[in-house]
Amino acid sequence: MVRRFVPALLAALVSFSAHAAWPEKSIRIVVPYPPGGTTDILTRLVGQKLSEALKQPVVVENRAGGAAMIGSDIVAKAAPDGYTLLSTGAGPHVINVSLFPKIPYDPLKDFAPITLMSINPLLMVVPANLPVNTAQEFIAWAKENKAKANYCSIGAGSPSHLAAELFKSSAGVEMTHIPYAGSGPAIIATIGAVCSVLFDSVLSSGPHVKAGKLKVLATGNRQRLPSWPNVPALSEVGLPGYEAFTWGALLAPAGTPAEIVSRVQAEVAKIFAMPEVRQKVEELGALPGGGSPAELDAFARSELRKWAKVIKDGNIKPE
Repeated sequence: MVRRFVPALLAALVSFSAHAAWPEKSIRIVVPYPPGGTTDILTRLVGQKLSEALKQPVVVENRAGGAAMIGSDIVAKAAPDGYTLLSTGAGPHVINVSLFPKIPYDPLKDFAPITLMSINPLLMVVPANLPVNTAQEFIAWAKENKAKANYCSIGAGSPSHLAAELFKSSAGVEMTHIPYAGSGPAIIATIGAVCSVLFDSVLSSGPHVKAGKLKVLATGNRQRLPSWPNVPALSEVGLPGYEAFTWGALLAPAGTPAEIVSRVQAEVAKIFAMPEVRQKVEELGALPGGGSPAELDAFARSELRKWAKVIKDGNIKPE
């Protein structure tokens, strides 16, 4: 019995030593989106601070394409050693599984959750010349103008699309969907009054509101945003329980040692407590994330169920 126990003990000690020594080389964080978006900018900021804390290079690698599933799949199939992480969002992690008949990974089984990186609010914006100034007035207008009421989105199946579908069902209005390939074209169409309403991120639509080219009626968060304190949440103005936003999360391949996951989560929590980081997050129109791996897992499962119902009820198909 002693002979069997000693090798097992030695193996455990070697494993513990290996984890304790992590990291011994550079860490790669894959972002499944093109450069320049909220997730990419925030990941690079966190990556720089994480590199300083861990005393190893942290390299951010953009692997866009395939509805953001290419980058996610790379990490799902990477070695679970803590040297490859994924900074992702709602689309590839909880929405695509209900949109596409088959995706190359299981978002709940193939990843180890680490922490929520950010909540990225959506603004409900309308053309500056639309004769409404509140969400309640828009609902009344849409019901009176069924023939011309419509909404833009940044793409079929995008959070922008799903947020509008949830608004439709919650408010009891009918609107035609006009999908565009990204925020830029959708914003231009809304400014030009081609579309009646658009749900889009603060980062992309906020500057146009401040320039007077769009009117903001509400936010999709359940509470008002610190950076937009005079803009009510839809849940305040007749749609109790309405909540729609995008978000970012940090994940690792399933099987990554719990000690490494905990270390990364703890370091990211310290980073988000830094005043300069919180200021940058606010400049991006986002809210800082945080929380434990278990909390992220519960959150992701809840989001998956919510959007699966919206997709099914709206018979939503990808482009």
